[in-house]
Amino acid sequence: MIETKDLAKSYGTFEALRGIDLRVEEGDVYGFIGPNGAGKTTTIRILTTLLEPTSGEAHVCGHSVWENKDKIRSIIGYMPDSFGVYRDMTVTEYLHFFAAAYGIPHGDRKGLVGGLLELTDLSYKEDALIESLSRGMQQRLGLARTLVHDPKVLVLDEPASGLDPRARIEIREILRELRRMGKTILLSSHILSELQEVCTRVGILERGKLVAQGTMEEIIRSAHPNVDVVVRTTDDARAAVVLRELRGVLDCTHDAERNQVVAKVSEDLDLAEIGRHLHGRELGVRQMVKKDPSLEEVFMTLTKGLVQ
Repeated sequence: MIETKDLAKSYGTFEALRGIDLRVEEGDVYGFIGPNGAGKTTTIRILTTLLEPTSGEAHVCGHSVWENKDKIRSIIGYMPDSFGVYRDMTVTEYLHFFAAAYGIPHGDRKGLVGGLLELTDLSYKEDALIESLSRGMQQRLGLARTLVHDPKVLVLDEPASGLDPRARIEIREILRELRRMGKTILLSSHILSELQEVCTRVGILERGKLVAQGTMEEIIRSAHPNVDVVVRTTDDARAAVVLRELRGVLDCTHDAERNQVVAKVSEDLDLAEIGRHLHGRELGVRQMVKKDPSLEEVFMTLTKGLVQ
């Protein structure tokens, strides 16, 4: 649905993007992450035809950003990190205004607006002035506006920025519903824990370069080829010694304070094999959990904290 090839953008001698190859498949919720100044917003503006690249290619649903700007604008929904709202309008008036701007026939607008308000859980605020809405409600209204023309692709730049925990959860649930509806979503955010909850694939950008891209599992594996396994047994101190004998266990420590053993193992070592080894040495297993790194840990591993 979205694909770039050697995409670059320069401002004089400053290279904001340095040849990125981005790929977002149909039905993806693609998390686009990176430090401030990495080039995320520049990429998004190119994909939404608001900015021309210096070189390279970018396509949305097969349409080139160089040659098919109008077509891309008709199939893409863009929600910038900061969007203007007409604060003296009501919620319903605001959505009707944008429906008219997109050429939605007058007879279809009432049903469309009602459906969008229901999707974003704003029906009970349909007659409220926008200036009376909380930040979270205004974000949901902005998302509703983005959906007015039923775009195939959504590009959302920091949709949860500045929201409290409840509002972030509400936005996350709406994104899940949109994915179930068949939308393809490119999502930029600094809230990495939220991205890990909702994204199917991730791309990490640093200093204008794409340093990693893939499914969450692929990204985690590339950053942390070894994993931690937390084990609780009938004799944790002895279990720590016994597990070191097992091929594929790289390190093992006994955490007496938490009454557990933490084993660092190669990614291909099966948990069942660990269990069999412990049982063979007459150690009962009370609990065994594979602990995958968080997206924050992966991000810190793959990036160096450099800014342009």
